[in-house]
Amino acid sequence: MTGSLVDDRRRALALVPVSRETQERFTVYADLLARWQRIKNLVSPATLPEVWTRHLADSAQIVPLAPDALRWADIGSGAGFPGLVVAILLADRPGAHVDLVEANARKCAFLREVARACGAPATVHNGRIEDVLPRLESVEVLTARALAPLPELLEMGKVLIDGGTTAIFLKSHGEVSDGVDLGRDYAARVIPSVTSLDGRILLLRRADLPKGSEA
Repeated sequence: MTGSLVDDRRRALALVPVSRETQERFTVYADLLARWQRIKNLVSPATLPEVWTRHLADSAQIVPLAPDALRWADIGSGAGFPGLVVAILLADRPGAHVDLVEANARKCAFLREVARACGAPATVHNGRIEDVLPRLESVEVLTARALAPLPELLEMGKVLIDGGTTAIFLKSHGEVSDGVDLGRDYAARVIPSVTSLDGRILLLRRADLPKGSEA
């Protein structure tokens, strides 16, 4: 590991502490990402020197926002952020499972390789979001990162969100203001990211659901 990656790892773990076992799994993940990146553009090459902060910690910070949730689904999973990171963090939680939805077959191959190597409780679905989500059951949290503008995300996730699933979307400050207004249908909360000054985390749910149904 180069000096810059060591510094980035140290910075990331200071922002989002994880167990030693999770650190080891994240190291495997980062190594596989660097290896696959040579043949498949999984993330922006400029972010690789900061993979721990920009990708791993950025994704990991959302898990404490739904501490009791065991069933997660991630759409447009790409290189696995945040869904596969969530699965790694839940690896030792009985009953935990994350469904990863990705249309690109080669990215799905990468996701399966990382899940296998890290012992992550994840199922990779190679298909379109609108085809896969209606088949998923008991999903407590829906996630997405750098996938689409908010109105499109709401449309993509509507089948789950309207059924009681809480959505956690990683966005930029420019995409969701601190006082985002989604009308009467949805209740939303915007939380600053701990890994980026410009980053925001949007928690969203149906406004007409009982308070006790929140993740």
